[in-house]
Amino acid sequence: MNSPPTIDDYRFGRIEIDRRPYTQDVIILPSGVLPHWWRQEGHVLHAADLEAILEAPTKPRTLIVGLGAYSRMRVATDARRALEEAGIELITLSTERAVEEYNALRQRGDVAAALHLTC
Repeated sequence: MNSPPTIDDYRFGRIEIDRRPYTQDVIILPSGVLPHWWRQEGHVLHAADLEAILEAPTKPRTLIVGLGAYSRMRVATDARRALEEAGIELITLSTERAVEEYNALRQRGDVAAALHLTC
């Protein structure tokens, strides 16, 4: 099995994962990066926005959500419920802190991240 992706750098509007830059929100699964992550309601995270995580062949044990540089995104009740029903622990932090937490836990191999890169 390949090593889970590593976040090399984050700053407002840009993230570098395994030395590749991204300028749009991303989902990181143990198996790789899903670029261009878009939510149905910009600054609100709904269960439907987490389909790639909830339907992954191997569900992560933990999902770290980066709420943005200023933590402006919020997690809706339906998303919290869907993650709980799937047995996935939810950690929400500013994106800068979420990057640090993801990198600290990534070697477990059962951690995913959903990262909002701007506000």
